[in-house]
Amino acid sequence: MANVRNLVARALRKAAFVVEPPRQPIDASDLYTTWLCFANAGMLDRGNLYLIDYALSRIRTSSPMIEIGSFCGLSANVLTHFKRKHGLKNHLITCDKWDFENEDADRVHVAGSPVLFSDYRHFVRESYLRTTGLFSADDLPFTVEAMSDEFFEKWKKGETVQDVRGRALPLGGPVSFCYIDGNHTYEGSKQDFLNCDAFLEPGGFLLFDDSAEHQFGVWRLMPEVLATGRYKLSATNPNHLFQKLGV
Repeated sequence: MANVRNLVARALRKAAFVVEPPRQPIDASDLYTTWLCFANAGMLDRGNLYLIDYALSRIRTSSPMIEIGSFCGLSANVLTHFKRKHGLKNHLITCDKWDFENEDADRVHVAGSPVLFSDYRHFVRESYLRTTGLFSADDLPFTVEAMSDEFFEKWKKGETVQDVRGRALPLGGPVSFCYIDGNHTYEGSKQDFLNCDAFLEPGGFLLFDDSAEHQFGVWRLMPEVLATGRYKLSATNPNHLFQKLGV
């Protein structure tokens, strides 16, 4: 048992060295994404533009794409933009409950302001509907109002659900791309990884947001993804993009 633990520790140390991000990320902003980011609220690391472009240019199947975490729709609209660029017709399916880690939203105010978290939640959710309704009107993403664990449980069961626009959406099957941008703790991102890994097809891509920032627990997960032996690190910019092996 001790020998096994030592081998695992060595693999993780080696993987940790490999996943160090570059010092100067590539800025792949174009004129459209510049205008989009002016108007669409969100917390998009501009380095993710290059990683999304890289992944979507290499997708060769029609399997759906999943985004965990929707907020105001900025990354969903970016994904739609790069789908257009590369002629992809894959469904984009996002999930979010817009809870903001607050269990008493009707009573708690935002940072001592007059704004209730329940009103903040409603505003952000409506912003998501408005921004995707404008910038992705030709290819509206499907969005399931659920936490990621709940979403993947429905996916595993092959349920048909209603999205936030009232459209019927059958879930289940393989996935070509997963953008993990929900709970940025180590535990949360690891659970999202395990859920995505169960359905990501060989050759599919995993993008982890905020995975280059040491203040977020997701950083600790990066060596573990590589140490599984099922993924190769495709790019860092500065966040991490992995491709599943087996093609």
